[in-house]
Amino acid sequence: MSEPTRQRTLWQRGIAAPVRAFLRTESASAGVLGAAIVVALLWSNLDTGSYETLWRTELSVRLGGFEVAADLREWVNSGLMTLFFLVVGLEARREFDLGDFRDRRRFLLPFTAGLVGLVLPALIYTVVNLGGPGAHGWGVAMSSDTALALGLLTLLGRGVPDRVRVFLLTVFVVDDLVSLLVIAIAYSSQIRVLPLIMAVVVFAVLVVLRVVGVRSGVVLAVLGFVSWLALLESGVDPVVVGLGVGLATSAYTPARDDLERATGLFRLFREQPTAELAREATVGLNRSLSPNSRLQNMFHPWTSYVIVPLFGLANAGVAIDGGFLARAYTSPVTLGIVLGYVVGKPVAVFGSTWLITRLSRGRIRPPVGWLAVAGSGTIAGIGFTVSLLIATLAFDGPELDQAKVGVLTAVLLSAAVTWAVYRTTRFMSPKKKALALLGTSEQLIDLVDEVDPERDHIRGPANASVTVVEYGDFQCPYCGLAEPVVRDLLTDTDLRYVWRHLPLTDVHPQAQIAAEAAEAAAAQGAFWPMHDLLMQRQENLRIVELLSYAEELGLDRERFHDDLKRHQFEARIAQDVQSADLSGVSGTPTFFINGQRHYGSFDIDTLSAAVKTARARAVIDRHRKPVVGPT
Repeated sequence: MSEPTRQRTLWQRGIAAPVRAFLRTESASAGVLGAAIVVALLWSNLDTGSYETLWRTELSVRLGGFEVAADLREWVNSGLMTLFFLVVGLEARREFDLGDFRDRRRFLLPFTAGLVGLVLPALIYTVVNLGGPGAHGWGVAMSSDTALALGLLTLLGRGVPDRVRVFLLTVFVVDDLVSLLVIAIAYSSQIRVLPLIMAVVVFAVLVVLRVVGVRSGVVLAVLGFVSWLALLESGVDPVVVGLGVGLATSAYTPARDDLERATGLFRLFREQPTAELAREATVGLNRSLSPNSRLQNMFHPWTSYVIVPLFGLANAGVAIDGGFLARAYTSPVTLGIVLGYVVGKPVAVFGSTWLITRLSRGRIRPPVGWLAVAGSGTIAGIGFTVSLLIATLAFDGPELDQAKVGVLTAVLLSAAVTWAVYRTTRFMSPKKKALALLGTSEQLIDLVDEVDPERDHIRGPANASVTVVEYGDFQCPYCGLAEPVVRDLLTDTDLRYVWRHLPLTDVHPQAQIAAEAAEAAAAQGAFWPMHDLLMQRQENLRIVELLSYAEELGLDRERFHDDLKRHQFEARIAQDVQSADLSGVSGTPTFFINGQRHYGSFDIDTLSAAVKTARARAVIDRHRKPVVGPT
């Protein structure tokens, strides 16, 4: 496959898949975080003095008589980490607006798994430390680390479907939300009421401005900063501001009208490249995207590749020697954290999921198989970011070092158990492996209009287990790049391919008439021959050329020409466009595989993998039985 063919779809590059883009960034950044942890451990053991001296250096910001002063570690923990929790809030809101939580009933299971996954480890820690000086550190054993866990899952569970990672992410979202509330309520210092009220009022104003459509980034950033300062002054950890702003920021797919308006503004700038038109074009492009998407694009790479690793560097350092380890591994603090994560998390995630499935008699099921649920529970035992954040609030001195050892030990043990869980799939038949990883729950369907054999243009057997629907544009160069990939897919004798029109007339002026030409050829029984010619000759789609193609295919030229002049099939194409709008499609090519939108690249390897997963899922669906627990 040539390199251009491996490009992502326009949709993928402009509005990355609601969850999968998040997963890619989180997984890739785990290596950077891991390196930061190693550097912190080496630094703190080779030169403990310089490590602590640097992070305890005070940095103050003064404006007139107002001053904010803190050491570098606190600026990272309470300042920069606010942006990390902003991204967490953005992802949670995006899941509700665009992800599986669109069906609110699906929130019950990950919410319960996430909540029990917080409570049970905290209870285990409390029992181990009952009556001891470390009892107040129960919050350290609660939260999973999204970036590190997803990154290690990529390494330990090769071949694990995206659906498993999506399920895990939804559990982590609940985990992070509740953990932030715990920080705000249980681990804040003495709370001062007046600054707290001020912070709430300012934040309420910010939310109202968001709701009424105010888009000024400067105004919203100033209000967010004022709310952060007020919370800092109140004694409540101000990182909750980031979470609140993220949850208040809506996510939506771009409307085709907004995209066409942005195209028009860009064309005006192209004709008259003035500063004013450049500003209007930039504003138009930005407004076509949701605020959630813009903020994710702005902050997510920074939080994943800079802020969280910096947090790890500032907090993971602990001086280790044989005597210290002996004391740590007999300390209730360390043991409580290790048992909470390595035992409590898997039991909580798997047990609560099984219980809800059982009590609902299978009406509510995990979106993945039971082995994947077990693996999600074990990998959830990897805590770091929020755990260390709470540890720095709850402990100091030797207890803080013991907590760090507990967290890092739990990472290693949970990773090993997760590897063992997913390793068992190597000994399963393909059918059992698919069932163990994918499960039997019904999936949300993104394609609104089902395939209609009487109306749609179809290639492949009618009874195929996999149906690929493409919304395409005959003048779109990316559709041209995808065409040989589709041809490769069609060598699969158990695949049905459907073409639907989505002419992007604002950028491809000849796309509409080309689509009408394809329908005019279809009226004479030659849709696919005309389709293939148009895809091969995308740069030659004028009327005279279309007429020559009709002659080349042996069609009735006069009838073909008459159909084009009278726009005989304009309404037929408009129906395809309407179905694209209903399914949230605004770019080409866009693929749906068995009714679910494909957000990945359209190279042959990626599409083939998606088809393989869809076929495994189809086999499971054909043999679905009422399932109320693992068998």
